Amino acid sequence: MSSASFAVLRKIPAGVWVLGFVSLLMDISSEMIHSLLPLFMVGSLGASALTVGLIEGLAEATALIVKVFSGVLSDYLGRRKGLALLGYGMGALSKPLFAISGGLGLLVTARLIDRVGKGIRGAPRDALVADLAPTEIRGAAFGLRQSLDTVGALLGPLLAVGLMLLWANDFRAVFWVALIPGLLSVALLALGVHEAKPAAAPARLNPIRRENLRRLGPAYWWVVAIAALFTLARFSEAFLVLKAQQVGVALAWVPLVMVAMNGVYAASAYPFGKLSDRISKPRLLALGLGVLMAADLVLAASQDWAALLLGVALWGVHLGMTQGLLATLVADTTPADLRGTAYGFFNLVCGLAMLLASAAAGGLWDGFGPASTFYAGAGICLLALLALAWRYGPRLSAGA
Repeated sequence: MSSASFAVLRKIPAGVWVLGFVSLLMDISSEMIHSLLPLFMVGSLGASALTVGLIEGLAEATALIVKVFSGVLSDYLGRRKGLALLGYGMGALSKPLFAISGGLGLLVTARLIDRVGKGIRGAPRDALVADLAPTEIRGAAFGLRQSLDTVGALLGPLLAVGLMLLWANDFRAVFWVALIPGLLSVALLALGVHEAKPAAAPARLNPIRRENLRRLGPAYWWVVAIAALFTLARFSEAFLVLKAQQVGVALAWVPLVMVAMNGVYAASAYPFGKLSDRISKPRLLALGLGVLMAADLVLAASQDWAALLLGVALWGVHLGMTQGLLATLVADTTPADLRGTAYGFFNLVCGLAMLLASAAAGGLWDGFGPASTFYAGAGICLLALLALAWRYGPRLSAGA
């Protein structure tokens, strides 16, 4: 890493670093479960790929939809940390329910509680990062938080693999262990994050009044629309896990797929976040869509470990290029006092897109085979690229 990169890292406020480590711990907890959950549903509970898609889509959509209300509430209260703490607490306390579930009913309940917690904490946490980070390094700050978050998403599946090998594929024992990093995450947030206090108490506004919503202008809604197309193209990562099983990867080793994806994601998120502070954001977004399209095409054709890992690595690169970038674009196109609301509506639209995408992916998988799911994702990438070209045309070619 260059001296310039270290200089930028030193400028990132301590609160952003702590939020990154809070995310890291919660992602260890969550990914220990999520990297095994599709296999547990299909192998132990007898669910179909369509059922997996519906459950995953509903869970992720729930998280993203709840962000609307938590984002609006954080703007109304003028405070972010309390809502984030509630959300992380719900995420941690949902973990034992996975371990004791004997059927899909309790498992779905646990998944929804976990995702409601994610929804409650997501928009206030992103707004906190935007509040704390100086404008000129905002992309780097979001990239750093995303990198640390994704390190957790890498370590969680690694722990799951080790414990599955150690305990002879005992899913429930692994699920119990996942509670520990979840509780540590909540403790770190409670003790280590202090949001900036305004010099004077701000006037309390209603973020969803018509005159306030009008302040979320066309530039913001274009970001929302393009992010929704992105979400339709990439559906739930549960299908990467099912693809690994389909090409013959042994059960205990399947979580390594998520390790590989998140390793690439973690390594690329901060460099691409820093890059987004210096080059055209629409152009970087278009390049990310191209990488996702390539990932879908490789995964559609893959029949062995090597091709699978190439597709999964490309998937991780596209996440590193685009997820922090989209969060930065939301902050760049909205007023500071409406950031929570802006992230909330952003995630509402993406949540509905995730529900539709994951249900469609499961239906295609069951009806036409795994390849059709990924070919459909590549087709939606092409539509998203056309939308980007229509909106930002000259900026994509000029790179300015």
